Amino acid sequence: MLKVFLVEDESIVREGLKKNIPWQEYGYQFTGEASDGEMALPMIRKIRPDVLITDIKMPFMDGLALSQIVTQEIPEIKIVIISGYDEFEYAQQAIRVGVEQYLLKPITKGTLRKVLLEIREKIESEQEQKNYLETFQNEMKEYENYARRSFLEKVFSGVFSVQQIYEEAAKISLNLDGPCYNLILLNLQVKRQNPEYIMQEPEGMSEVREALFRFFLRFPQYLIFQWNVSLYGVLIKGETEQMEALKEQCIHNIEKICSQQEISLEWCVAVGNPVERLSLLPECYAKVNHILAHRFFNPQRHILTEKDVEELLPGKDLKSFASVDSAKVNPDIIQGFLREGKQAEIKDFVDGYLAGVKEALESRLFRDYLLLNIRFTTINYMQIFGVCQQDFLPEDDDRKVHDASASGDNIDVYMLELLERALTLRDRESENQGKRALKKGLKYIEENFSDESLSLNSVAGAIGVSGNYFSSIFSQEMQMTFIEFVTKKRMEKAKKLLIQTQLHSNEIAGKVGYKDPHYFSFVFKKTVGCTPREYRNGK
Repeated sequence: MLKVFLVEDESIVREGLKKNIPWQEYGYQFTGEASDGEMALPMIRKIRPDVLITDIKMPFMDGLALSQIVTQEIPEIKIVIISGYDEFEYAQQAIRVGVEQYLLKPITKGTLRKVLLEIREKIESEQEQKNYLETFQNEMKEYENYARRSFLEKVFSGVFSVQQIYEEAAKISLNLDGPCYNLILLNLQVKRQNPEYIMQEPEGMSEVREALFRFFLRFPQYLIFQWNVSLYGVLIKGETEQMEALKEQCIHNIEKICSQQEISLEWCVAVGNPVERLSLLPECYAKVNHILAHRFFNPQRHILTEKDVEELLPGKDLKSFASVDSAKVNPDIIQGFLREGKQAEIKDFVDGYLAGVKEALESRLFRDYLLLNIRFTTINYMQIFGVCQQDFLPEDDDRKVHDASASGDNIDVYMLELLERALTLRDRESENQGKRALKKGLKYIEENFSDESLSLNSVAGAIGVSGNYFSSIFSQEMQMTFIEFVTKKRMEKAKKLLIQTQLHSNEIAGKVGYKDPHYFSFVFKKTVGCTPREYRNGK
C-alpha cells in the first residue's frame, strides 16, 4: 500500500478527510497528520510518505514552503495542494514547486477518490518503469565491462590524448579524476597441464572472480576490469599520500580471496609504481607487464614488484657452471611460459631466463644443455597440438643450435625465434578452438533466442565451455557482448513480426523471449527509439 500524510490547520477538515475517506479501499495507508508545515516536516522526513496532501495557507509554515522542502529531499513524492483560494498566482507557484494536483475546497469524496486513484496508477507505472530500468541496466552490465576494457586498452596503449581520455571516459560514465594512479595486474587461472582446459574452469574460479569484483566495486578508488580470460586489472586512483595504503589494501584482499582456492587455481599479482599523470599510464602499464612476465621463474611467489624482479634474477655472483641452481633451468619454467605466456612477454621472459644463468653461459657444455633443453621442451609441448617436429622447426634449426652453442652470442635470438614460432602456433590453435566454440554458440543462440531462460551460462553449458571463456571469445570476435547480441536479434525479429503480421505486441513479446510484455515494450523503446505501436504505424 502507498503511504499518505495529511497537513491541514482546520481540525474539522482534517478529521473529516482522515475518517471519511476509505484509504485502504483506494490502495493507501494513512500514516500521519499535522496542523502546519513546521510540525509536519520532521514527521514526513521519518515516515517518507508516497503522497502528501497539504493545505496551502497555514501558520508557521505554509503548504508551498513545505512542498518546496519536501520535493528537494524526497523527489519521488507526489503532492496534492488543497486550498480555499482560487487564485492564479497560487496555482503558478504550486506548478513551479512540482505539485501533482491543486484542489479547491470544499473537496468532495468523489473528487479526492479520482485524484488518489490517478496518483496511485502513476506511482505504480513509475515504479514499474524503474524496475524495468534496473533490470535492463543489470543485463547491460556485461556491455559496460566490455566498453570499459576497450577504453582501457586504448588508454594503456597510448592511443588517446589526455583530453580524449576524459571525453571517452565520460561517455561510459567512468570517473578517472585523481592526482595519482597505480596499476595492479592479476593473472588468475586454473591449474592444468593441457591447453584445452582453458575452455573449462572449476567452481572456485567463478567464486573468486565474483568475490574480487564484489570487494573492489565497493570503493571508488579502485577500478577493476577483466582484460582477458585469465588477466584482471585494478586501476588505483587517489591522493598521493593514500597510494601506499590503497595498494596494500588491494594486495591484501586479492591474496585473501585467491588463497581460498589455491588447490585448483594459480595466481600472481604484479604491482606497478605510482604515476601522477594520466598520460603516464601507458608507461606504468608497460612496467607492470614486464614484472608479470617474471612469474614463471618462481611459481610459488604470488606478489611481484619491481624490486622482487631484481631479486628473482640470480646469477650476479655465479662463477661457474657448477654453481648454477638446477631449479633455474627446470623444463617446467619453459613449459609454464609455453602454456600461459603471451607474445608481448617473450623478450622479457628470455632476458630474465638468461640473466639467471649469465655466468654459466661461459661453459660450452652448459650452452649445449640449455639449448637442447629449450628445444626439446618446446617440441614436446607442440605435440599436444598435433604439430610434429618437422612442421614446427625450420630446416636450418640444427645449424642455428650449433652456431648459438659454439659462439654463445645468439642464444637469446634463437630462444626468441623458437618461442615466437611456438606461441604463434599455440595462439592459432587456441583461436581455432575459440572459433569452433563460438560457431556452436551462435548456432545455439539462433535456435533458442526466443527462450526467455536463454543466458550466457546456459549457452556455454550447452556447448561444453565455461561462461567466462565463452564471454571472452564472444566479445572479442563479435565486438559486442552476449546480451547486446541477443537483444539485437530479439528486436530484429520483433520488428519483422510487427510489420509482417497482425499479432498483438503481447504475443510478439512471447515469441521473441520476453515473458513480460511491458518489459518487452520498455526494451524495444530503449533500443529501437520508439514503442512497438509507433514502429508498426511507421513512426
